[in-house]
Amino acid sequence: MTLLTQEHELVRKTTREFAEKYVEPVARKMDRENYYPREAIREAGKLGILTPTVPAEYGGGGGDLRTAVVVLEELGRISGGFSLLVEAYGILFADAINNFASKAQKEEVLPKVAAGDKIGAFALSEPCCGSDAAAIQTRAEKRGGEWVINGEKMWITNGLYADYYLVAARTGRREDRHRAITLFLLRRSRCIELSPIEVMGVRGTGTAGIKFNDCVVGGDDVVGEVNGGWKILMHTLDVGRVAVAGVALGVARGAFEEALAWARRREVFNRKLVEFQNAQFELAEMLAAVESIRALTYYSAYLYDTKSPEFMLMSHVTKLHAARLAVDVTRRAVQMEGGFGYSKESKAEMFYRDAKILEIGEGTNEIMKYVIYRYIEKNL
Repeated sequence: MTLLTQEHELVRKTTREFAEKYVEPVARKMDRENYYPREAIREAGKLGILTPTVPAEYGGGGGDLRTAVVVLEELGRISGGFSLLVEAYGILFADAINNFASKAQKEEVLPKVAAGDKIGAFALSEPCCGSDAAAIQTRAEKRGGEWVINGEKMWITNGLYADYYLVAARTGRREDRHRAITLFLLRRSRCIELSPIEVMGVRGTGTAGIKFNDCVVGGDDVVGEVNGGWKILMHTLDVGRVAVAGVALGVARGAFEEALAWARRREVFNRKLVEFQNAQFELAEMLAAVESIRALTYYSAYLYDTKSPEFMLMSHVTKLHAARLAVDVTRRAVQMEGGFGYSKESKAEMFYRDAKILEIGEGTNEIMKYVIYRYIEKNL
């Protein structure tokens, strides 16, 4: 079964050239200075790879989920931070808007976001609630014909620089949990208070804490239906988990390539490191892991693109394995480089820190296992 078409490979070529020209020069600056790469974002917008699944009529790439994975893999090979930034931007925000927003909302938001002229952020997690998204406390109260939003969000990628926020808020009783959650489209304004968050890896992604202080929106700013947000969130996160696996694939591949190049040039006891069997076995383990991530990720994206009922389960299986394997590959790359690998001069060190968030964001390993076991109980 051929999972990728000639069109996918053309996107790969375009993205690889873009990543080497525009992302490589700023990757270390992003990591060291927490630098947000606005110019590279705009350049990605020109090529349609910033929002790879948004239709071309809005300026996006017009591709499927496999297209998005190709893009994220090639970006992640150079910078886990830039790849994750695009994943949150193009999938969690833009793809959700494309799938569930009204025509008027899409016409306002998508062309600007696809071009990179305006930034979009997906705002779900809160200080109280990460894994238990149904327990969010941010509230939207109806006052006349308007909604007033108050609350706090945390760990929001692109949040520090966003012009638009897709915000999950409670529109009913707390005990109603997921049945009383609605999504709203908020525009940047004075009612939004932003705080930068320093993170261990994937730096330069504009990660922020957000407070909403009496933010007023109209009925036209509801995305989907009132109290219908949970369905949108679950769909978006399922897709996002495969997209994050694409980030994991890129990061693991970048670390493997770094370790291989190091082993080929490093001399130990008058021999190249790569000539030692232990180094050969480590490199073999790393490549096997990279190819395992690749197979799972593209297969899961194919299941989504073909509307297979197997997609939901496989999205969680893929996220679990891809994240764990990416952490293991990057760990092995650091070990391969020894003392240099532990220094800030090493790209493997950067990839190692970038990889860890993949076991936490968009569903922890533990949540992946919880959902998989629920499938076992119901179906096996």
